[in-house]
Amino acid sequence: MSNIGMIIEERSRDIGDFLVGRLIPFRKKRMIGPFIFIDHMGPTTVGPKHYMDVDQHPHIGLSTLTYLLEGEILHEDSLGTKQRIRPGSVNWMVAGKGVSHSERTPEALRNGSVFTMHGYQIWVALPKTLEDSMPEFHHIPAEALPRWTEGTADFTLVAGQGYGHESPVPVHSPLFMLEIKNTEEFQLNTKDHLKGEIGICIVKGAIEACGETVTEGNIVVSKVEDTCNTLLRPNSHILLFGGEPFEEQRHIYWNFVSSDKEKIEQAKTDWEAKTFPMMSNDVSYVPLPGK
Repeated sequence: MSNIGMIIEERSRDIGDFLVGRLIPFRKKRMIGPFIFIDHMGPTTVGPKHYMDVDQHPHIGLSTLTYLLEGEILHEDSLGTKQRIRPGSVNWMVAGKGVSHSERTPEALRNGSVFTMHGYQIWVALPKTLEDSMPEFHHIPAEALPRWTEGTADFTLVAGQGYGHESPVPVHSPLFMLEIKNTEEFQLNTKDHLKGEIGICIVKGAIEACGETVTEGNIVVSKVEDTCNTLLRPNSHILLFGGEPFEEQRHIYWNFVSSDKEKIEQAKTDWEAKTFPMMSNDVSYVPLPGK
């Protein structure tokens, strides 16, 4: 998904072992492991007067991870992919040296029905050696993801490795993303279960960290690896993500990510000239910001 018109609230704060902000990147933390961008979609009502139509737009240097909680999206791209994504499944698109895609409400749902759209669009930066790789697309159904229960909490490993499990999503660097839902108060222990930087996105409910309560809509970022235990309040829903950070800085402009600013400038030129890889079945076009 494009981050056109995205506004990131600059309200980050320090609470001891953690930083707290709304989505990433935010002022005090640009990346969490290889995760460079998280966009919270909804929840919003979709229907005859408001369908989802994200026109054709480009990406380089990253993988997009689409994870829905409610609703459906039709993904199409310049590789020729046409894939509906439903709640719990994963769309994993590796942009590499360049790919274009669109995301829309499927035609089958444009029948007058009204439903809720809710989910997350996540960008994972590629290792420097793979920034110019050939684009790929992978769809992993919900039933293929590892799931388990600890106490009153249900775990799903969306991507990467954690807690002795491995997701079938073909990631390119050491990382993790988990979905956790609990019914009663639950003490979350990540020590020795996850490697690298750790972020906690609170979808619903609240958590207690370092003696403070953090509510839904925020992301909590540990400033140290193997962070202290975190208490999940009853009936909470979180996404846990992170991993090993890269040595090199990543630059981001619009939908382009790279360790090399010149590659971003070239992508901008190619997109304006429409020499960028384009979809064969979609003439829509999102111009560069400000154009």
